[in-house]
Amino acid sequence: MPEVTIQIGGRDFAVACQEGEESYLQSAAAMLDEEAQVLAQQIGRMPEGRMLLMAGLMLADKTAAVEDRIREVEAVLAERDAELAAFRDAPPPEPERVEVPVVPASVTDTLAELAAQAEALAAEVEEKAEGEAPADETTPPA
Repeated sequence: MPEVTIQIGGRDFAVACQEGEESYLQSAAAMLDEEAQVLAQQIGRMPEGRMLLMAGLMLADKTAAVEDRIREVEAVLAERDAELAAFRDAPPPEPERVEVPVVPASVTDTLAELAAQAEALAAEVEEKAEGEAPADETTPPA
């Protein structure tokens, strides 16, 4: 079983751990040391046991806050999962029926013929209007 020397609050401690867990122990010790340094700056020198207890309590407080936040996020996630499941389980919406009017070909053909006749009549009226221009424009019509 490996033994790791960690430093907390300026004091060295020899701690045994399982094989392969040395990095986790170093990481945990660094977090505890950070809290111990805060205590040392705020309070000053204190007995080793009290310093470790206070640093541990400060870490436990942070951990409790993180766990509360995790529970809140998990609750929101559960709500979103329920909403998603409801959407997945819901029947698909009814297709929207859209009616597009279709103009029969015979109607378009008839309209084209009428347009052609109207253009022919307009051209005929223009020709007659040009041919019947009055010779003397000063004489008023009777």
